[in-house]
Amino acid sequence: MTTAPVADTTPSPMPEAELAALTEEVRDYVADDGERWAQRIERERAVPMALWVQLRDRGYLNLAAPVAYGGRGLPFTQYLPLLELFAMSHASLRMIVHVCNGVWRPVDSHASLQQRERFVLPLVAGDIKVAFTLTEPTAGTGADLRCSVVREGDTYYLSGEKHLITFGTIADYLLLFARVEGTTGADGTVALLVPPHGEGIDATVMPETMGVRGTDHGQFVFDRAPVPVANRLGEEGDGLGVALSGFLAPSRIAVAMTCVGLAQRAFDLALEYAQRRETFGKVIAKRQAIAFTLAEMATEIQAARALVMQSAQTWEAGGDANAASAMSKLFAVTMLQRVTDDALQVHGGIGYWSSSPIERVYRDARAQRFEEGTNEIQKTVIARDLLR
Repeated sequence: MTTAPVADTTPSPMPEAELAALTEEVRDYVADDGERWAQRIERERAVPMALWVQLRDRGYLNLAAPVAYGGRGLPFTQYLPLLELFAMSHASLRMIVHVCNGVWRPVDSHASLQQRERFVLPLVAGDIKVAFTLTEPTAGTGADLRCSVVREGDTYYLSGEKHLITFGTIADYLLLFARVEGTTGADGTVALLVPPHGEGIDATVMPETMGVRGTDHGQFVFDRAPVPVANRLGEEGDGLGVALSGFLAPSRIAVAMTCVGLAQRAFDLALEYAQRRETFGKVIAKRQAIAFTLAEMATEIQAARALVMQSAQTWEAGGDANAASAMSKLFAVTMLQRVTDDALQVHGGIGYWSSSPIERVYRDARAQRFEEGTNEIQKTVIARDLLR
């Protein structure tokens, strides 16, 4: 299977005035429609399909995709500040925007011309959903894959398990990584586009999460599920290459920026509350303990934002951003934990009640700690780079 020549996917910077207008549009959307969606998702414990449709129709799901593919072609460094704004909304909403603006990259990296027409262009258009399907309940990530395939003619037969798959059961295809039975390491790994329902597939929705409520997370058991060889991206042995192709580094940077956005939301809530909450005749913002806490929060958010953008510039310029992306994700997610905890503390006991917006922010913040690898994985990547 021959990989198609990559189309001209060079991003073209959006003119400053147009970008400013788009930024204001997204800011208004998050504060208005986004907040209504957040309340509905929390109430119904589900993400309505109408939200996907609205985000698609407003052009928010292909902001970072190439113009040649029907996207808006924003450079990564112009896209990230918009993602920061989306991250100030409900976590399920920012998850949709984040995943859809990134998952086209690994699919496209090894796609044939026919596969680009069949999968990539509909994905960018928002006509199909693709779920990144790497994590397994009985193995680590990366080369420690237990899912395996056996080839018989023009069909692979897939066996094994996957779990924690975001949008897994509502996707049209799983971008699934497995290995040819009997191989080890990266050798023999394959990337397959697998429908999530069908012969030999047991798909279930996992129990409700602490935060990011409403987002579908799938668990799958495959028992010799047939997958056409035509649904393989690249060759046998390219599986991990597909997983890492233009996806992991920018995705880690993007997750780091979502940490910045959610931390900014927590800070804004804390600042507003501190300026109106009175104790003993004085608003608590004028009490040194609270004022110093707010100052530390603002400083940490700004530091994380700067590190994220620096990493994004490295990746956008074609540099080796593996360690930089891990650093930005490690720092930003740790910052987010401190800031949301401090924001809840500023609110006092009332912040612990579900009637307070900070309560949802506090719950949602824990998810980024394991998205695109735990802190321990980020430290491993950084240390490997330092010591090589």
